[in-house]
Amino acid sequence: MSIADPLHPLLVCVTSDQDGKRADAILASGSGLSRNHIQQLLKDGFIRDGNGCLFTQPSRRVREGEQFTIDLPPTKPLELSAEDIPLDILFEDEHLLVINKPAGMVVHPSHGHDQGTLVHALLHHCPNLPGINGVERPGIVHRLDKDTSGSLLIAKTEISHRRLTEMFAAHDLDRQYVAWCRGNPSWRVKRIELPVGRHPQQRQKMAVVTGGREAITDATVEHIFGPFSQLRLQLHTGRTHQIRVHLSHEKLPILGDPVYGRSYNPGSNIPEPTRGLICSLTRQALHAEVLAFKHPITDEALHFTAPLPDDLRRLSLALKQNYG
Repeated sequence: MSIADPLHPLLVCVTSDQDGKRADAILASGSGLSRNHIQQLLKDGFIRDGNGCLFTQPSRRVREGEQFTIDLPPTKPLELSAEDIPLDILFEDEHLLVINKPAGMVVHPSHGHDQGTLVHALLHHCPNLPGINGVERPGIVHRLDKDTSGSLLIAKTEISHRRLTEMFAAHDLDRQYVAWCRGNPSWRVKRIELPVGRHPQQRQKMAVVTGGREAITDATVEHIFGPFSQLRLQLHTGRTHQIRVHLSHEKLPILGDPVYGRSYNPGSNIPEPTRGLICSLTRQALHAEVLAFKHPITDEALHFTAPLPDDLRRLSLALKQNYG
């Protein structure tokens, strides 16, 4: 497979096994660009057929032997400034980056978060990052909530971004989280398969709702600490707030969760230092610990474990000290 080079036209030739397939799909697979990017290039007039004529038909069925030329336009600049924000890097090569994101860091700029985000940090760390989908921007493949810490994967090239996105869509990765919750489940292992969508009354929240998007979380109880539980969660889908919503629905709200945790003030029956550490939590006790997948370019098996941040490490030690 060829990787698109913005400085030179890219030639895509239709092979016998591609005969009769959609043009946008073949152009994407032959160039390493995403299908959405190809469709935009077709619309904007940057693709020509073998006769040099403008080609703009994404759904047209191609034939063996046809050739297409892609003239990539200059990459659009991202109107954000780079910021020298330290990153806890677990792995990096020329194709991708895995970081241990701290709690409190927003991944993407948004209303009210126009500085100090992961994207701002990545623009400084990777000043020569190539364009992805025609825009100079870090290749965010998935996200973590602002106040969830742990392992996060970033693509550094167009082709690695496309392949990693396909892996996430196919759920072909191992993503394991650790959560400390209030309550003890009646089960030890459970697949929580409940649809998640916008809360019908509180639109800033998500909820288990009829007609929501498919959401699957595998939950395993790792420890019971008196009235609290430590759970390991494996994601099979990536819906917004999925773990927090599923555990709240199971009556296992995550400690410190200000949205789904239901107001909780541990009483005097909760021993110190556990009580004090729960009261001092400023975010949900949820950490994306394990991220394992095959390298999108080399096919090497990769496995990363993000160390616990200090607040969750102290909480874990206190629970073990107080409850054994």
